[in-house]
Amino acid sequence: MKLERTRNAARNVVFDGALEIVNILVPFVIRSVMLHYLGTEYLGLNGLFKSLLTILNLAELGVGSAMVFSMYKPIAEGDTRTICSLLRLYRTLYRIIGLAVAAVGLLLMPFLRNIIEGDIPADLNLYILFLMNLGNTVLTYWLFAYKSSLLQAHQRRDVISKVSLSVRMAEYALKILILIFTKNYYLFLAVQLVCQLAINVMTAVCASKMYPQYVPRGKLPKEKTLDIFRRVRDLFTSKLSATVFDAADTLVISAFMGLTVLALYQNYYFIITALRMMLVVLLNACMAGVGNKLVTASGEANYRDLEKISLLYSWVLGVSSSMLLCMYQPFIHIWMGEENVLAAGVMLCFVGYYYAMGANKLINMFKDAAGIWRMDRWRPLTAALANLCLNLATVRWLGLYGVLFSSVFSIVFIQIPWLFHNLFREVFPHRFLKRYIKLFCGLTAVALISCAASWFVCGLFSLGVWPSLVLNAAVSFLIPNLFYYLVYRKNPVFTESLSQLKQVLLSGRMRSQAPDRDVDSLPSCNNERGTEE
Repeated sequence: MKLERTRNAARNVVFDGALEIVNILVPFVIRSVMLHYLGTEYLGLNGLFKSLLTILNLAELGVGSAMVFSMYKPIAEGDTRTICSLLRLYRTLYRIIGLAVAAVGLLLMPFLRNIIEGDIPADLNLYILFLMNLGNTVLTYWLFAYKSSLLQAHQRRDVISKVSLSVRMAEYALKILILIFTKNYYLFLAVQLVCQLAINVMTAVCASKMYPQYVPRGKLPKEKTLDIFRRVRDLFTSKLSATVFDAADTLVISAFMGLTVLALYQNYYFIITALRMMLVVLLNACMAGVGNKLVTASGEANYRDLEKISLLYSWVLGVSSSMLLCMYQPFIHIWMGEENVLAAGVMLCFVGYYYAMGANKLINMFKDAAGIWRMDRWRPLTAALANLCLNLATVRWLGLYGVLFSSVFSIVFIQIPWLFHNLFREVFPHRFLKRYIKLFCGLTAVALISCAASWFVCGLFSLGVWPSLVLNAAVSFLIPNLFYYLVYRKNPVFTESLSQLKQVLLSGRMRSQAPDRDVDSLPSCNNERGTEE
């Protein structure tokens, strides 16, 4: 089956981007309303539950990624029987996972009070709240979660985004009304539960209508099933480690510094998470296309894609880091009030954390698309344990600085170098490793210089909060773009990427002028040869 990679990627970016914009902007409002009507401790408690459930949820537990990867080849070959068998296996595994998550969550309940320093709001029952959050997670596994794999493997994430967008808008409106008029946190969580279930059901209905030929039936050969289980096992280690890595900071701050400090930390972390999700939209839009091409094109052709995607993605990452650096403090001041602004040094650590996470996510995307989870299984586990140990060792005498330093250290000195080694051993020709390290380091250096230049220029002006926010936004956007353009305007990778971007725009114009023409007959910009599409 031939995938329309360019068209699908563009479609995914549009609708994933729209969903992420809503998921970024509206929760800002909800967080502000919650602070005003319920207080700081509720914010901290809400964030703590999210971190606990991040560990329990284990976003797909590796099963989802393994199954989507397993579908790339049968989709390309039109092998309906294998896809149906994969769906049946996927459904069974998700039912088992739901039971396991429920069991572990119930075992964790007696220890909830031990991971919170200080008091909790007197009108809340900690255990009922946790059960509501746990039920949300478990039921989403049991209600047609496996259906979304069809849409992801066919590079139709835009369908998932459309469903989520419509439901989330209703959910956010109801949450704001509940906070303002009832101040009932239990009802707030109940709306969240119902809306998540609605997303699962509606996504399953869409997948069934688009791909009615794929139903969960049949049985895979034993050898293929064992191969998938090996992938799941390896991915389990990776996913578990990633969730522990992300949740460790929250749990350590809650246990040693209390819910109030946790709420201040999460105000800043909320912003970098929102920006990171926009970067993830770009990478997710390319995921299925990259995975499909990795099994159809040569190693050199795929390496050229790695260079082009790295340059364009790092450009966006560098500009967003510069804007984050210069706009962080005035934005927090306006959003949450001057009393909730952290020290400038802590803010700088957050910016470094954001850039490190973004760079790591880029390399991870190629690793996931290639499916090299087995040889990569010890990397995230090692990084997560290092992060947790450094957190525990430094939080008492360095506070938030120690927590953030631990995360950045683990990413920069463990995760990224290890990923380089794995990718250029299993996916890309090893002879290109030094060349890519040079490109990667050059992109990082340009980002650092442009951020420093933006910070220096913004520091020359002393204005009010609102004027500073506007001026800093303009300066921090223009300066890094100028730096990147001056450095890379003659780079062959950049010129080739720019040429392909022009082809995308031209292809889109041709489609709009010839709607009845088969899109597969049009040239694609994502390949070295048209037949590879």
